[in-house]
Amino acid sequence: MTILVERRDGYDQITLNRPERLNALNVEMHGALIAALAEAEADEGCRAVLLTGAGRGFCAGQDLRDVAVTDSGPPDLKSVLERYNGVVRKLRALPMPVVCAVNGIAAGAGANLALACDIVLAARSATFVQAFSRLGLIPDCGGTWFLPRLVGAARARALAILAEPLSAEHAAEWGLIWLAIDDDRLTAEARALTARLAQGPTVGIALTKRALNAAESNSLDRQLDLERDLQDEAARTPDYAEGVRAFFEKRPAKFTGRR
Repeated sequence: MTILVERRDGYDQITLNRPERLNALNVEMHGALIAALAEAEADEGCRAVLLTGAGRGFCAGQDLRDVAVTDSGPPDLKSVLERYNGVVRKLRALPMPVVCAVNGIAAGAGANLALACDIVLAARSATFVQAFSRLGLIPDCGGTWFLPRLVGAARARALAILAEPLSAEHAAEWGLIWLAIDDDRLTAEARALTARLAQGPTVGIALTKRALNAAESNSLDRQLDLERDLQDEAARTPDYAEGVRAFFEKRPAKFTGRR
């Protein structure tokens, strides 16, 4: 199986599972990953997702054996990118928090797949590389959108054009990811964080994702209006009522993640 799904306490751990190819993506993996994300969304008991890779790498990007130039001409990269784009859109719109644990190399589309998640943790030995220019291509899978917003225009251009690897520690310092973590602690830390999020006010978190996504293109006036409307929606959830009660009773809140 190219994608493994492990049901854990309140969340799904989804693992890219082609370790012999550094989890390079192919058609089968695209379909299985979309299906796993859709199943997580449909499962009322699933309130968060943890995405990681099997073996010594997170994801080496597109499996080039599937998109090689042949005697008949170049591959149809448009159809390939439609599959990638569907995965990125799904991750951004998923109505629950998505944590990514980058356990090794994250290259090309693999790097940008990680950046599409909400919170990214990486092993200190991990590296991120926008490998596209080594092949005469441009960053895809959202790379040209994510990079300048996360690290600024100058660093984004250098990362995209030079295709040089960026260490996990530098990625964290630059704001590309949330944290760099010792290799032997990555899995435990990522699972603990995802479990914590799964016990949180996940409807409110989903609304926060919507607001942050919209902020990238909204004017301040439009964003203020959206915040007003989403806050009204959040205030009507049982989690808000529970959060207020817990505050006054000086106890931890017990959120359900239900509307």
